[in-house]
Amino acid sequence: MYYRRYSLRKPVFVVFLCLIVQCISAQHFLPPSDVYRRDRLKKVVITEAAITTALSIGLYFLWYKKFPRSRFHFFNDNGEWLQMDKAGHATTAYNVGVLQYDMMRWCGVKKNDAIIIGSVTALGGLTIIELLDGFSTHWGFSKGDMLANLVGTAIFASQQRWWDQQRITMKFSAHLSPYAQYQKGELGNSFASRILKDYNGQSYWLSFNIKSFLPSSSGFPAWPALSFGYGADGMTGGHSNPVKIKDRVLPHFERTRRFMLSADADLFRVHSAAPVDAATYILKPFKFPSPTFEINSKGRTKFYPVYY
Repeated sequence: MYYRRYSLRKPVFVVFLCLIVQCISAQHFLPPSDVYRRDRLKKVVITEAAITTALSIGLYFLWYKKFPRSRFHFFNDNGEWLQMDKAGHATTAYNVGVLQYDMMRWCGVKKNDAIIIGSVTALGGLTIIELLDGFSTHWGFSKGDMLANLVGTAIFASQQRWWDQQRITMKFSAHLSPYAQYQKGELGNSFASRILKDYNGQSYWLSFNIKSFLPSSSGFPAWPALSFGYGADGMTGGHSNPVKIKDRVLPHFERTRRFMLSADADLFRVHSAAPVDAATYILKPFKFPSPTFEINSKGRTKFYPVYY
């Protein structure tokens, strides 16, 4: 479920903000250090430890404590939400790995060690959430979620190991869908909760940076990218749409998968003043609004002049 991804993304951005003050005078945001910087690493570790502890405690008291605990058990949710939640898990794992790698390189940690640390951080953080789910009667440990976490981590680690860069990035975009009004408990009842919980309005992207696949002598700009997206529509329930909620009959909606082709922009690849670099770095996990072509699982096509 999407709250899991949100609970991990929030501390990720807190780490960003904590580091901006230190990096603001640097040439670029989080530039790799040629020498080991123990002072930087100490600050990163302390910040992350504090955030992880606060996150774990907060999740327990604000979320898991509301539901009865049980013996550890598994839960198969692979058929829910047309696998949009799995795309979210993979995207979260990927971006946590990238962030941790960049911070480790900023601290002067060697490349291979930074890849390992980034991978362990991504899997470790998401595994904590799954373990908490495993002891809750309301959910359970999802093998499908863990597989998605592994896929996202592998996409990060393999590119960094073989190409020494992220040529293909995993991104997220969202808009408000019209379905939340029919199922506010599942899809959210406020702007923030609808963005975070309504899978109908979410899209997940594989964004291919064009220049990174061209010869190094190419004069092609560094920022343009081509993105392939996945989304879903018409969902008011996990496995299927409920016909009625509290004696209220719901309209019939077709549950469809959506496949998209769109332009994108990797603005962080265009180095600028430090504050601008910091802003574009924070926005790296988000798809740039662009013209988009869509075809869904029913064979219907649609063009959006600007899609987000």
